Amino acid sequence: MSLERGKEFSGGEGSSSGYSSPSPTDHHDQQQQPATPSRYESQKRRDWNTFGQYLKNQRPPVPLSQCNYSHVLEFLRYLDQFGKTKVHLQGCMFYGQPEPPAPCTCPLRQAWGSLDALIGRLRAAYEENGGAPESNPFASGAIRVYLREVRECQAKARGIPYKKKKKKSTATTPSGSSSRGGGEGPGNSDRDSSTSSIMHFS
Repeated sequence: MSLERGKEFSGGEGSSSGYSSPSPTDHHDQQQQPATPSRYESQKRRDWNTFGQYLKNQRPPVPLSQCNYSHVLEFLRYLDQFGKTKVHLQGCMFYGQPEPPAPCTCPLRQAWGSLDALIGRLRAAYEENGGAPESNPFASGAIRVYLREVRECQAKARGIPYKKKKKKSTATTPSGSSSRGGGEGPGNSDRDSSTSSIMHFS
């Protein structure tokens, strides 16, 4: 009886149930399992798929190889309808007030930080999917100008001046305090709070 019990726990003959030690093959399979993508990588993949679907929905559809900065600008303006940031118009009595005392009919827009982070992810995704850096539409100067105008417009309308964060020198930066969020750059906390408002196609 004791011999049979010993076989069960050691994985010997007749061990139809019970614990058995993992074989080298099992250990190899565990090592081959793909790592779970980071939050940044998952968001980047969703953004890339969303933009690709947007191009397909155009009439006529726009091949990715023919995409240019004008399509990117149209995409950013299209996303405004799904925004959650109140941007007061110049004729609004609350224009320039960071905390208006009452609601108004001014439109909701995508926050500047959200759009800036989105362009950063799409710029990286474009090159990761075979696009040439010199033809990257997301790196166009027109896109940078548009984002700067959005930033200034929203800062005035909301009464919240934009303050550029100073970069810490590498000599004074403690080890292990490198940029978080998969390389989105400074201001990740502000951007993360607004990126959830980006619309994704089902």
